[in-house]
Parts: sequence; C-alpha cells; structure tokens
Amino acid sequence: MTRRTEWPGTDAGAAPGPEYAAEPSGEFPEPGRGAGFGEGAGRRSRSRSRDSGSPSSSRAEKGEPRDPVEQARNICLRLLTGTPRTRKQLADALRKKEIPDEAAEEVLSRFEDVGLIDDGAFADAWVESRHHGRGLARRALVRELRTKGVDPTVIDEAVGQLDPEQEEETARELVARKLRSTRGLDRDKRLRRLAGMLARKGYGEGMALRVVRQAIEAEGEDTEGLDEPF
Repeated sequence: MTRRTEWPGTDAGAAPGPEYAAEPSGEFPEPGRGAGFGEGAGRRSRSRSRDSGSPSSSRAEKGEPRDPVEQARNICLRLLTGTPRTRKQLADALRKKEIPDEAAEEVLSRFEDVGLIDDGAFADAWVESRHHGRGLARRALVRELRTKGVDPTVIDEAVGQLDPEQEEETARELVARKLRSTRGLDRDKRLRRLAGMLARKGYGEGMALRVVRQAIEAEGEDTEGLDEPF
C-alpha cells in the first residue's frame, strides 16, 4: 500500500512544489511475497532496472512534472529568481526547452496578469541602472531594450523619463574621467578619442562635440575647428 504526496496547485506567483515519489506505508511484506522474496523477485527486479533507464522514469526521479504547463511554470520561476526578465526572454527560453506554444502562452499570460512579468517596470529599471552605472545615453539604451524584446512604445516611455540635462551632465562626467588619459596627444586625436567614446555610449554627435570642446577649452587649449564632425 502506497500513498503519494503532492503540493497543491500554486496561486499567483507562488512556486509550485515538487511531486514526491510514493512513500512506504509502513507495512512490511510477508516472507515469500513482495519485493525481494520468492520466485519472480529477480525477474521483477530486472524489469524495474530496465524500466528505470527510460526518459519518463528519469524525469519522475528528478521530480519534473510531465504537464507542459507545469514545466513552463517551473522554468519561468527559476529564470525569474533574482533576475527580472522580459516576456520575450522567457518565451525564448521556453521555446528552447520545446514547451508547446499553447502551454507557454498560458503561463506567460498568467505571469503578466499577476505582475511577475512587467516589461514596463523592466525597461524603467534598465534605463535607470544602465544610465547611472554605465553612462549610456538614450540611443544605446533603446538598442539594448530592443534586443530584450521590449515593445517600442514601452521603450519610448522608459527612455523618455531620462532628463536631457542629466544625460548631458553624465556625458561631461564621462569626458572628465577620460580627459587625463588623453593629455599629451594632439588636439584632433583627443577629439576623436573622447567623442568616439561618447558615440559608443549612444550620445549624439552634436552633444559629444560640444562637451568635448568645452572640456578641452577648460584646460586652456584652443578649440577652433573642433565643431567639425568626427
């Protein structure tokens, strides 16, 4: 006699628990009957050994659910642990795991409903973190969020919260940190190096030239001709 212990279905956002294998009831087989006794025990043992090598048996031993919806839910919860992700990132992960589209859509929609997936919040946090942490400007942030699969409208709203004055101030800070390492180079080379650094971080040509020119002027160097495109 065996009994199975399962975690009940989870509610919004709660991690589903593993399904446990059957536990012994506490009754012991009589001599000559049951596993390990009498004729046929060896045959049954060999049969179980052969069965244990099957993929379904292996999944059961690992506690993996066979229901694709449960599989999708578990995969998403693992990926979301400690790291926010966009809906597209999770959808791509489910596709790689060969989760049926219908099951993936059901789980992803449910996670959006309960707030476990929120591309708007993801984009806002990304802009805040990458601008202040890496000094990235709007254009670079837009490119990155596109690769994450964020909707263009959501991206526009997120980068629109970046204050243009703050963006230019960040550009000045980036140039100030790099300026010392360019001393000793000729003026045009300093321009290309500093402006190129800003361009790689997504700053526009006009802002980059203005910020670099002002930084070089502050050192007392002539900046005539530095308004030319780099």
